[in-house]
Amino acid sequence: MDHQPLSLSGVLVIDKPAGVTSARVVAQVKRVLGGPKVGHTGTLDPLATGVLPLCVGEATKIAGYLLAEDKGYEVELCLGVETDTLDAGGQVVRERPAEAAAVTREALAAALAAKVGASDQVPPMFSAIKHQGRRLHALARRGETVARAARHIHIYKLELLGFSPPRAQARVACSKGTYVRSLVADLGAALGCGAHVTALRRTRAGAFDLGLAVPLAEVTPERAAAALIPPAVALGELPAVALSGERLTAAQNGKPFSWDQISAEPPPAPDAPFRLLSPAADLVAICTTTPAGQIRYRRVFRP
Repeated sequence: MDHQPLSLSGVLVIDKPAGVTSARVVAQVKRVLGGPKVGHTGTLDPLATGVLPLCVGEATKIAGYLLAEDKGYEVELCLGVETDTLDAGGQVVRERPAEAAAVTREALAAALAAKVGASDQVPPMFSAIKHQGRRLHALARRGETVARAARHIHIYKLELLGFSPPRAQARVACSKGTYVRSLVADLGAALGCGAHVTALRRTRAGAFDLGLAVPLAEVTPERAAAALIPPAVALGELPAVALSGERLTAAQNGKPFSWDQISAEPPPAPDAPFRLLSPAADLVAICTTTPAGQIRYRRVFRP
């Protein structure tokens, strides 16, 4: 039976298992669904599990608008052991069991609290960031280290869930681009004993949480179709204008018109994205306005 669903479009939230790459998840879902376009909205480490939103079909056009979302994690860490990858998948590079044994619950809680707020974080070498066209993790596996620019991040919440020395569990709410592995390594450095991630589960990526997720092993064309989140809903935080008649036809064909032809409200700030919707609330286009109030199409979606 041909399962290729040409009209299948939306965000499919996968509960990623440990031990597989995000690219492998994409390939498996694409194969199960019969070959539509599929792309992720940001990678999860192979060790990590949990929320991995995939854009399917026409919804691959909105992936860039979902990358900026905040994230939520539950992490388990081990004090007193450092690895080259900053997680349990790497080689041990230093052990300080005596220093780890001296860490109290109160000291750990205080160290976590000190990490809450805005800061600059240097990404780890074992990451998918590119340097001169090559992934950092590929360079790291060759024993190379290159300078990495720090990224501005924000830790909104860092809550201690459990502590059974030398292991601890914590809940993290953070901005995009935050590496929990680096956060844990910095925490270990602050405590004077080192630390690495032993388990990581992403519980939320923007508006997508585990309640929406389908386990990778349970993905079928039917299950995916039922679980797909329409593009218009996935981008629900963007302002929207509903169109009909001639303006709807014009937008579906990417033809120009001005903001004052579709709304009596003041236009959004130039380059601030908004949605154009059909009467059925389907996503027609993602647009911005020019300083002169003209509609500028960023993405147009087929009916």
